[in-house]
Amino acid sequence: MGSEIVEVAKKAKEASYKISTLSTEKKNKILKRIAEKLDEKREYIKEKNCIDIENAHKKNLSSAMIDRLTLSDKVIDSMIQGVMDIIKLPDPVGEIVRMWKRPNGLIVGKKRIPIGVICMIFESRPNVVIDAGSLCLKSGNAVVLRGGSEAFNSNKVLCEIIQEALKEENVPAEAVQVFPTTSREAVKEILTLDEYIDLIIPRGREGLIRTVVENSTIPVIKHYKGVCHLFVDRDYGDYEYASKIVVNSKAQRPGVCNALETLLVDEKIASEFLPKIIEDLKKAGVRIKGCEKTLQIVKDIEKAEEEDWETEYLDLILSVKVVKDMNEAIEHIQKYGSNHTDGIITQNYKKAMEFVERVDSSAVLVNASTRLNDGGVLGLGAEIGISTTKLHAFGPMGLEELTTTKFVVFGDGQIRE
Repeated sequence: MGSEIVEVAKKAKEASYKISTLSTEKKNKILKRIAEKLDEKREYIKEKNCIDIENAHKKNLSSAMIDRLTLSDKVIDSMIQGVMDIIKLPDPVGEIVRMWKRPNGLIVGKKRIPIGVICMIFESRPNVVIDAGSLCLKSGNAVVLRGGSEAFNSNKVLCEIIQEALKEENVPAEAVQVFPTTSREAVKEILTLDEYIDLIIPRGREGLIRTVVENSTIPVIKHYKGVCHLFVDRDYGDYEYASKIVVNSKAQRPGVCNALETLLVDEKIASEFLPKIIEDLKKAGVRIKGCEKTLQIVKDIEKAEEEDWETEYLDLILSVKVVKDMNEAIEHIQKYGSNHTDGIITQNYKKAMEFVERVDSSAVLVNASTRLNDGGVLGLGAEIGISTTKLHAFGPMGLEELTTTKFVVFGDGQIRE
C-alpha cells in the first residue's frame, strides 16, 4: 500500500503545477460541470451513501455521526449551492496584495499564489469532498483526501464526479484524489510525504487531530474541538429574542463543531431566565447539566462536573453555569474554551464591544447563534475547515485562506552594495 499512497501524492504534486496556472474562466467552467453532475447523479450518490449508512447502523455509530454521514437531497442541494457560490466569488490567485517603491528604485510587490498540494484528513462528512475539492480548484491547489472508513463509498463517488468534470475540461484528474485506503497506518505514512504535500488539514475527533499534529512532518492547520459558549448578559433584552438564539445554537444541529456546549447566565437574571430557557431547551430534547447555583433555581436537571465545562458533547446535552458578571463569563471561556466560537446576548453596546475585544476565538458573535460560524453562511461559498489556531488562518477557511503570498521584485540593474 505504501507505494500506492506515494503515487497518489506524487501525481497530486504534478497536477498542482497545471492547476495553479488555470484561468479563472477555466476553473469556473470545471466548477459548473461539478454542480451539474451532482444534480444529474444525485440518485447514484444516495445509492452509494446508503451503503455507508447501513454499515454505520451495523457498527452502532452515534446518531450525530450518522447525521454527518447522510447525503440527503437537502445536503446535495447545499453542496450544489456551495459550488455555485464559489463560482461567483473573486479568484484570489494573482491578486497584488500590496506594492511599493524602494529608494533605490526597486518596485516590490506581494502577489497571492496557491499553497500547492493540500491533504484533508477527515471523518464522517462526505460533503467535505465537494467543499474541499471546489475550494482547492478555485484557489489553484491540488487536494488529496483521506476520509474515514464509515464514508468510503460516499467519498469515492463524489471524487469520481469531480474527476469526470476535470477530464472533460482536459485538466489532470489527479488534481482531486481520494487515498485508496482508510487504514490508520496509512495516515502516519501520509504525514511524512512532505516532498509532495504542502499542508495538512485534519477535521474530526480531537484524538485524530492530535495524532496528526504529533506525527506530521508537514505543516498542520488544526481544527480542534468546538467547546462553544453563549453568555446571556443582564441587559439581554427580550426573552423570546434570547431564547431563539440559545435554542438554535444548541438544538438546530447538535452534532457539529459550532453547536453550543455551555450556556453562561448573569446571576442578576438567572432566577427569571433559567426556568424559562431550560424549559424551552427540554422541549427541544436537550439534556441539561447545571452548576450548583443553577441547581438551586431549577431542580430537575443533572449536576455538572468539572470535566463537563471542557467537553464537546456533539449531542443534545448542554452545560449551564451562573456567573457573577461578564468578567467571570470571559474568565470561564478563557479557561475552558477552545478558541472556536463564542457569543454574547446583550443590548448593551459597550459590553458587546468589550466582549468582542477580550474573547480570543475564531468567531465572536453578538446577538446571533453560534451555528452561524460557517464558511458558507459568512459568505466564503464553503469552507475547508474552521481553524482554531492562528497560523496562517483563524476561523472558517475559504478561498483566500487557501493561498499564500510571494514577493515579486522589478528592478532596472540594481545590485546589492
